[in-house]
Amino acid sequence: MRKFLISILVFTFLLPQVIFAAEKVTVFAAASTTNMVNEVLSVYNKKGGNAVGSYGSSGALVKQIQSGAPAGIFISANQKWMNNLEKSNLIEKSTRKNLVKNRLVLITRKKNNITADFSKKIDFASILKNEKLVIGAPESVPAGEYAKQAFTKLGYWSSLQKNIVTAANVRDALAFVSRGEALLGVVFATDAIADKNVKVVAEFPENTHDDISYPIAVIKENANNEVKKLYNFLISDEAKKIYKKYGFGI
Repeated sequence: MRKFLISILVFTFLLPQVIFAAEKVTVFAAASTTNMVNEVLSVYNKKGGNAVGSYGSSGALVKQIQSGAPAGIFISANQKWMNNLEKSNLIEKSTRKNLVKNRLVLITRKKNNITADFSKKIDFASILKNEKLVIGAPESVPAGEYAKQAFTKLGYWSSLQKNIVTAANVRDALAFVSRGEALLGVVFATDAIADKNVKVVAEFPENTHDDISYPIAVIKENANNEVKKLYNFLISDEAKKIYKKYGFGI
């Protein structure tokens, strides 16, 4: 009887923790937002939340959501992939907002003595020779799609085909350059800031590619109170201070 009473008391003590524990919310976010979203979620969780991030190329994440992945919130690195979800009626349209902005840059390793200026003609053949230039796969990675737009507008796309290799997401492209596996790469400005081994060679003119904005929205199927609470924190002024710290525009 004594053991039975102890068991009941232990169960009673633990039960409120089980009942009131916040339900886990997963944020599917573009790879370029990894650092900033991780910090925002860390702050949120310290306030009693229970949120995790899942990162990758926006295109790959959308395909996962369309296949039923348990995403509560989606942050895309371009409008195209959010449009895709909206057309599929998978997001709460009223929650779709532009969260942050970014810029597109050409990078190399810090030790490389390479300069370029997009206001002038760049001799990529002399710079690259037989070396590689890495971009995200344009069909699924927004940074890669922006890169293709920019190189096409500037007249370099065709001549660069022998040098271009593609990566599964923008952080993989960054890693290729950081490790010296590609001489040049195209990433977002915030990615370049995040890696101490790389430097910006040149920034692409804004008129050479679509506007780089990151829309956020709640996934309709999982729009519960915990998801909405996290969404409100992600668009809050407190979160915006963290976004700015990582170099994103508001």
